[in-house]
Amino acid sequence: MISARLELVKIEDLIEHEEVDEHHLEEISRLIAADGVLKRPLAVDFRTRVVLDGVHRLNFLKRCGRGSAPVYFVDFLSDEIVVFSADHRTLIQKDDVIEAALSGKKFSPRTTWHMIRMPNGHLEHISEIEKEVHYPLACLARNR
Repeated sequence: MISARLELVKIEDLIEHEEVDEHHLEEISRLIAADGVLKRPLAVDFRTRVVLDGVHRLNFLKRCGRGSAPVYFVDFLSDEIVVFSADHRTLIQKDDVIEAALSGKKFSPRTTWHMIRMPNGHLEHISEIEKEVHYPLACLARNR
């Protein structure tokens, strides 16, 4: 299975490849604020710092003035990671995801579904590696 390493990272070092769905961001924001903790880290490519999963969690942290986020760094170029379109029928090239992020020409909200190949060969959403960690919001540095 794909390896992931957990780190606390400055938000300003992370790059988004998709736009935000404001309605979904409001839902996520209510849940996180009510709990007072961020339960799941973001999934991020270790080479480019592109956020593969967790754009809405990242934007919640930005909007509430936090300066850091818990991140699982993964090797996006690994053969164990596959990217599909939202309908789960079309493959999306990893180069296109990186280009969208680095060029600032982001995909529409929730366009990509990053999947990981499990040891049994089945594909699961990348969130399967995002084990709950329960970071209290108060522990995530404030933006200065």
